[in-house]
Amino acid sequence: MAFTKEVTLDGCKYSYSINSNVKPYTLRDTTFVQNKIGHYELKRLLENIPNSGNGFPLKITVHRDLNAFKLSITDQSGLRPVNIFRSEDNHILQDKFYFLMDSLVERHIFDKTLL
Repeated sequence: MAFTKEVTLDGCKYSYSINSNVKPYTLRDTTFVQNKIGHYELKRLLENIPNSGNGFPLKITVHRDLNAFKLSITDQSGLRPVNIFRSEDNHILQDKFYFLMDSLVERHIFDKTLL
């Protein structure tokens, strides 16, 4: 998956784009970790039951130039994308995803647009 300025997950109500005023210290304050290449990564496990270790990994990678990002939700292996928005049975996972993304929007890391 390539870095883009805007990401829309299949079935998601919102489209997310990188905020033009994002700062490196804001990313670090929100638990993004800088990898060896210099990109900023945030990894969270979206779980129905907290601390069960059974869920879908969410990974957000912001380019080191702070002008583009990648966002993905995958299976446990990290190889196949998962659509948590397809079924209403995943409403807890959807709520957790929206909560996390809303917190990043409030910190001016991302902008969100209603589709």
